[in-house]
This record gives sequence, structure tokens and C-alpha cells, in this order.
Amino acid sequence: MIHNETPLFQDHNNSRSGLRCYKCADYTGRCQNVQECTFEDSCISLSERGGKTIRQCIRYTDCDNSRLTQMFPAISGFTYRCCSSNLCNSGITVTTATPALALAASLLSVFWSWM
Repeated sequence: MIHNETPLFQDHNNSRSGLRCYKCADYTGRCQNVQECTFEDSCISLSERGGKTIRQCIRYTDCDNSRLTQMFPAISGFTYRCCSSNLCNSGITVTTATPALALAASLLSVFWSWM
């Protein structure tokens, strides 16, 4: 009988298994700064209605709308995405659409069908 034993305590200084997230707050979407997170964190990409996007590590338990509203009181409207793989909060992937964007896409689709 073979047993695979996993040590209860690992030396985290030697194993770099912590999550890495992009860290910036800008309007460009070209974030290059990388932040090492704790083992309780996930990555967040939070976009304001005005176009500014905040990317950083965040505690996994803080990743809900009511908690984020408390953490970012100066931001009146936002969309967000939390994820848990390395550098998953890049600006490359669009994960949510605003209602205005959805409306514009619908109108454009109707316009093209009339032509």
C-alpha cells in the first residue's frame, strides 16, 4: 500500500504558489505592475462608469457588491470581476457590458437589418 503524504505545514518562502495580480488604477487598460497576493486573496478588476479601472489583490471574502461599495465609497457606479488565477485581472478580456453598450449593440443590429 502506497501513501502520499502532504506535509501539514509548507515552507512558503521556498514555494511561490501565492496568487499574482495586476495592480494599477488608470484609464488605459495597459497595466504592467504585478502584485504578490496572500493566500486569502483573489484578483479584482473594478471598472468605474467614467472609464477608470482599478486592478489589485483583494480578499476573496470582500469580493461582493455591498462590501466593494464600502471599500470604494468615492465610486458611485461600477462593474467588477474577481478571479483566482495568476494575472487574471488583465484588461484584455471584457466580462461585463453596461446597459448602454448593450442598447447600442441592439440598435446597431436593428439598423443593419433595415439596410
